[in-house]
Amino acid sequence: MRVLWLQRLTCCGNTHSFLNYEYLSSLFSRVDYFFHPSLSIEGEEEAIGKVGDIDLLIVEGAVEREDKALKSLAEGSLFVMAVGSCAVYGNIPALNNPEVCGLQYRFKEKGGLLGEGFVSRGGLPVINLSGCPAHPSWIVGTITSLLEGIRPKLDQWGRPKDFYSSLTHWGCTRNEYFEWKVEAQELGSQKGCLFYHFGCRGPLSYSSCNITLWNGVSSKTRVGTPCFGCTEYDFPRVGLWETRQYAGLPAELPIGVSKRGYIMLSGVAKMFAPSRLKDED
Repeated sequence: MRVLWLQRLTCCGNTHSFLNYEYLSSLFSRVDYFFHPSLSIEGEEEAIGKVGDIDLLIVEGAVEREDKALKSLAEGSLFVMAVGSCAVYGNIPALNNPEVCGLQYRFKEKGGLLGEGFVSRGGLPVINLSGCPAHPSWIVGTITSLLEGIRPKLDQWGRPKDFYSSLTHWGCTRNEYFEWKVEAQELGSQKGCLFYHFGCRGPLSYSSCNITLWNGVSSKTRVGTPCFGCTEYDFPRVGLWETRQYAGLPAELPIGVSKRGYIMLSGVAKMFAPSRLKDED
């Protein structure tokens, strides 16, 4: 498989994530990285001038709408993959610049650089690996699937369902606190849920962060930091560390939960929460 990895408007966080994959050397023995900004000696223009057929074009970072060279490369590639939320949605670089977007989206609006109806030579739209950054297992897992001839099943945002079909909330070690509405009292606390006061987006975001742990060890919520929902189109948001509330209720309820149901369940849960969950010692 011939892979061309290009960077545009980016902090290079997804490259750092990718290079942190534990078994990266085994992937390099199977994949020909024709060009990668951090791995190649020659420059991008020189490499592109020599490139032939591209099996997988990977783009990291938001793009400008007038990037005709990148669009031409995408149209000639077997598959195209956007790595990181900037490449997927435009993200931070697009906040104050209407000419900046993702490959096939600009925030929640489909279109982007390649257009709403873009399909690669391999028959797929842009394969989107959102995240700030994307988990190394998501990147390598998708590359490996394509290498094996397996086309990933994609969700409505073009993201592989293998990694984005579950809420970030699933697998969180604080789920019991969430169910009984026992709230954390401060950031970094080992106990309590971070959804009610500290802006945790775990029940509102899709990723496998609490199932496939970062560095094989941990996740944000496991160390007392809220999930920021970095895999979703509306990241970043104002007030990452707080939960907006109306009349004592979170302004945004967990996916699939009605306002009426939430009010009924939360009242009962708080009343009967086990004392062991409230114990601060």
